[in-house]
Amino acid sequence: MVLFPSILTNTKDTILARSLIISLLLALLAVPVLAQDVRYISDTQYVPVRSGAGNDYRIVHRGIPSGTKVTVSQLSDDGEWAQITAGDTSGWVRMQHLMSELPAVNRLEAAVVRAERLQEQNADLAAQLASLQQERDTLSSDVSETDSSLQAVTEELAQVKQVSGKALQLDADNRRLIEETENLRSEADMLAAENRRLQENLRNKAFMDGALAVLLGVVITLVVPRLWPKRRRNTGWA
Repeated sequence: MVLFPSILTNTKDTILARSLIISLLLALLAVPVLAQDVRYISDTQYVPVRSGAGNDYRIVHRGIPSGTKVTVSQLSDDGEWAQITAGDTSGWVRMQHLMSELPAVNRLEAAVVRAERLQEQNADLAAQLASLQQERDTLSSDVSETDSSLQAVTEELAQVKQVSGKALQLDADNRRLIEETENLRSEADMLAAENRRLQENLRNKAFMDGALAVLLGVVITLVVPRLWPKRRRNTGWA
């Protein structure tokens, strides 16, 4: 349990206090605002800690501030006092000063701290957002430049493909011409070999014809004279 500021238990006192607060608020609203230093009244309350369950016991601690977390170990017989421990301090306090939740002032302070922390985080997030937006603009510019470069590369690639297509066609034509040249060379070699063979045949035929002519001449020279009868010589004895 935690300590909280004491409140008026008497109903009349409570109504009177509320009336006074409303009157003060109305009076403050009616008074013109002056350009002076603004201050706030602290509502911090200190609860005394006694050595026993009663106002007659001595005070062992002059006052624990409101919002301090304490541990309750036992209650008095009448239930109006509680034995608490807060750090090194141990003693008795009235139950009316204890509550199960933090006082509104402490919750407000915690909320202010959280709000300040959130504001700092918001400022950091705003800075990060500005940085991200700048990076996004830079990336958008880079993307535009990349698109332009990509378009240029695409056009160059189309030209390269066109030139490559012509080069491939020229290469195919060159290969075809080389193949035809090789075929023509093969045919020329075959024709040259056939020509040499024919020339060799002609030389052989001429040689054979010459040999036959010589042989025929020899035959004619040897045989023909024998085929003709010899004339008889006149001896005068007739």
